[in-house]
Order: sequence, then C-alpha cells, then structure tokens
Amino acid sequence: MLAIPITAFVTLVIILVIANLSSGEKTIEHKIERLYASDDPQFLRSMGLLLGPPVISGNRFEMLLNGDCIFPSMLKAIRSAQRTITFETFIYWSGEIGEQIAQALADKAREGVAVHVLLDWVGSSKMDKRYLDLLRDAGAEVIQYHKPHWTGLGRMNDRTHRKLLIIDGHIGFTGGVGIAPEWTGHAENEKHWRDTHFRVEGPVVGHMQAVFMDNWVKATGNVLHGPAYFPDIAPVGDGLAHMFSSSPSGGSDDMQLMYLMAITAATHSIHLASAYFVPDKLTINAIVEAAKRGVKVRIIMPGNRIDTHTVREASRACWGDLLKAGVEMFEYQPTMFHCKLLVVDEYLVSVGSTNFDNRSFKLNDEANLNIYDRDFAKQQTAVFADDLKKSQRITLEAWMRRPFTEKLIEKFVPLLDTQL
Repeated sequence: MLAIPITAFVTLVIILVIANLSSGEKTIEHKIERLYASDDPQFLRSMGLLLGPPVISGNRFEMLLNGDCIFPSMLKAIRSAQRTITFETFIYWSGEIGEQIAQALADKAREGVAVHVLLDWVGSSKMDKRYLDLLRDAGAEVIQYHKPHWTGLGRMNDRTHRKLLIIDGHIGFTGGVGIAPEWTGHAENEKHWRDTHFRVEGPVVGHMQAVFMDNWVKATGNVLHGPAYFPDIAPVGDGLAHMFSSSPSGGSDDMQLMYLMAITAATHSIHLASAYFVPDKLTINAIVEAAKRGVKVRIIMPGNRIDTHTVREASRACWGDLLKAGVEMFEYQPTMFHCKLLVVDEYLVSVGSTNFDNRSFKLNDEANLNIYDRDFAKQQTAVFADDLKKSQRITLEAWMRRPFTEKLIEKFVPLLDTQL
C-alpha cells in the first residue's frame, strides 16, 4: 500500500525539479548570421525592435563607481522623492547601508510618498526583519518575490535578479550593486567589492519603470500607473538608450539574444566585465568568430577573491577555445569583481543585472540598459582599462598548466551548467 504514495511523491519531486530547471521556452540553438556591423543603422533598428522597447533619445547618464559614489547618490535621490519610489533588488542584507536605505524609504513613506519595494525572497534572506517591519509600519508596500508557497512550487528557481530604483518616474538607477556591506567603500580591500552603478535621467526612465511594473504586477496583481509613475519626461540630453528585460515566464532568451547580436555585429573591439562568466557553446562560438575576424576581445572576471569558487572553476573550464582564438582573459586581483558591463566598438554600452551565464540567460528575471553613445562608451572603456591594470592576464599556456584537480572538476561542470 505504501508503494503508491511513495511513487506519487517521487513523481511530484521529479516534476518540480524539471519545472524549476527549465524556462519552458524554446532556446536559441543556431548562430546569428552577421548581416551588418555595429555602425550600420540596421544594428540600432534591430536591437530596438527585437529586444522590445524602441531606442529613444533625450537621455543623460552618470556613472557611479563603487559604493562611496553609488549609495550617497541613491540616498540623495530617495530623500528627494515627492510622489513615488519603486525599488526592486535581489540582494538586500543586514548592515549599516541596509539600515540607512530602509530608514530613508520609511521616512518618505511617512511623508506620504508612495513607496513600493520588491525584494527577492532568496536574495533578501539575510536581511534583518526589523527593516521589513520598519518599512511596513511606515506605510511602504513591501513584497518578497516568489516566497515559497504551495501554489508556486514550480517557480522556486525563478528569482528576480533585477536592480532598479526609480524616483518620481524621473530618475532611475541600475547596475550591479546589491544592498550589503560588501558593496560599500571604494574597492579598497578584499572586504569591499568592485562594482559600477548608473544614474539615469530622461525618457528611458519610463522603460525602467515599466520593467519594475512587469514583476510588480506578477507579484501583486496591482497595476501602478498614471503620471505619478509614468510622467511626461522632457529630454535632458542627447543620449540614445532603451531598457529591456527577460524572465522565464516571457522572453527568457532576450538577454542572450542581445549579447549574441552585439558580439556578431562587433567590428573593432569587445570589452566585457563579468562577475560570473560561464557562457554556453553557442555564445563561445560567437566570441571566437568575432576574434577570428579581427575583433579585439578582452574579458575581465573575478580572480581568487570570489564569493563562489564553483562558478570560477566552471568559468575557467570554458576558456580553451577562447584563448586559442586570441581572446584576452583577465582575472581581477584586489577584491571581488562584481561588474556587469559590455562595450562594443566604443559605441554600445550594456549595463544592468545580467551575468554572462545560463542562470541569467534562462532562469533569472533580469534587466539591462543599453546605451548607444560614443562619448559614454569611451568613458567606460577608460574605466575598463583601469581595471585591467589591477588584473592578471591568463594565457593559453598558463591555462593549460592549471592544476589536475581543476581539470577533474571541469569534467563535472556540464552537469551544473544550467544552474550557474
């Protein structure tokens, strides 16, 4: 008699595992044919139409380098809010900066500002519950995304990794930073991580708000709209940009599609800063083909100071074909390197929450801001060059001499590939 309940239980477990390991959508399986270069107007047109919102002008962007620049700017913007604050993030842990942001948000809620906070349940597991009470007691609406519930067991592995802060529908922030002590400081030692965030003004902030609303509606069923959230925004500069998103529930391949299109269109240079670099074979082949047609490809990743060594070992397992094609691979030395940045031909700059791995490409809810601006791209290339000075280049010869234990681990990496 016990056989039937046990069989049913095992079947349920198998179904849940499959549901949580798959996006449920057909994935990109074929390489993208190179039909135009990044300086062809068709590149901009295709990126806008295929990835969702069209590219719009009238924007201004400010780079915020490390916590000493990032958090003061975010706090200043929060304290300036008059009508609405929408905030979505993956990591929110306990610590001084977490308390400061929670207090600033609570203060605005008590003043009558509509404050909406969307925290990933897994990513905020180390958050002091006092912060949640503080926010809710002040009148802020706080939701923990995909908190375990029997009705959503098939979505346990779908996390929101997006990092968005929008003030009054006019000012937006995005990039790689989480809310935790590790992101404070100026990457001055191994306890303070290297990261970049971006402050945005102009019509593209409406795109950022729309991305927030995508998950807010999924989590609450409530549609926030009207001029308090989507005001008419006058041009503040001449920057071209669009914000787009991906998730397992719709458009799960959009991020990988963006990277593949950008790499395929590259003519002169690709600069990639990636906290977690574990590309699949299709993406590796696209990078290799770019290098073979003369594109200078440089990639910076974390070195031995990384928060998860499994990812580093999985990453290094992918390097063989890249190094053989002439791709220059670097490991950042001073501290954990958490940047997420792509610069193509000193023209396209893509920033946001997306890592260069299958978890970001297939499983997570992600959001990236693509900026098409040569002056801004040159600025990011200069910062990339400064990070290169603090990085160690890994040659093909050095990679082939890696320890036997590392080579052995690489044999098992494909088993974990979809989760990294």
